[in-house]
This record gives sequence, structure tokens and C-alpha cells, in this order.
Amino acid sequence: MPKIFSILVFLISALLLQGCGPYSFTGADINYSTTKTVQVNYFQNNAPIVEPGIARDFTQKLQDLLLNQTSLDLVNNSGDLVYEGEITQYYIAPITATSNSTAAQNRLTISINVRFFNTKDPLKDFEQPFSFYYDYPGQTQLTGSKLDAAVDIIFERLTQDIFNKSLANW
Repeated sequence: MPKIFSILVFLISALLLQGCGPYSFTGADINYSTTKTVQVNYFQNNAPIVEPGIARDFTQKLQDLLLNQTSLDLVNNSGDLVYEGEITQYYIAPITATSNSTAAQNRLTISINVRFFNTKDPLKDFEQPFSFYYDYPGQTQLTGSKLDAAVDIIFERLTQDIFNKSLANW
């Protein structure tokens, strides 16, 4: 009797697991039998205020995220998946004021327009803006390492949002 019970448990477990299909711990919904490469074109900085180096940094962050969370190879042209776009906004604005009419808190906002092309499944193509922000005290100057840290936080969120929109089927 115990042998029949263990066989029954094994068969039920096998059926349940088989029905779930392949699972990715990153959430990527990629058919690796047909999709092998990813191409990330340089994201030009077209914002009215140009912060030097952020276009290169964003392009690199997106490439790194795709390489770390997928098994795709990065190519310079003819990729199965293609990301391109531009930085459209980079600005700092006060979000709260003090009684002395000075900024108690400021917000750095970066917006990026992304065009995604899936050559294996054109129905998944899209063009969409993505935006995120970083709040900091009004008396703080956002320069040097503080600016780098703020931009890193923004780019981490933007690249993850782009990844989720393009490759995660949630």
C-alpha cells in the first residue's frame, strides 16, 4: 500500500509540474530556440538640459541588465531583439516649499522614449516613454557622487521597467 501511495504522489507531482511549463526566475518570456541575440542602439540625449555622459551610461545599464537577466548574446546589428530611443527629459524641479519661499525638496526627473522591435514576433513591438524620478533635500546640491547615485537609482528603475514591458509577460 505505501508503494502505491508513493507512485500516486509521484504521478500527481509530475503532472502538476509538467503543466507549468518552463519557468524563468527573471520573468523573461523568451523563446531561446528562435531568439538568440539582442541589440541595444545608443540612446541619444535629446533633452533640453544635457547632462554629459548619461546617454552612454543609460545605454550601458540597459545592455548590462539584458545580459544579466537573459541568455541572449549582445550584437551591434541584426539583433533578434532591438532597443533604440532617446533621452527626452532631464530636469530638476522643486516639489515642496518652505515658509521662506525656497525649495524644501527637489526632484530630478529623467524620461526616455524607447522603441522595441522583436524580429521574431512583431506583435510585441512597441514605442513608449518611460520616466522616473529621484527626490532630494532642497538645500542639497546634486553634483558629483550624489548626482551619480541619483542617476543610478533612476536608471535601475527605468531599465527594469523597459525589461518588464518588452520581455516579461506578467
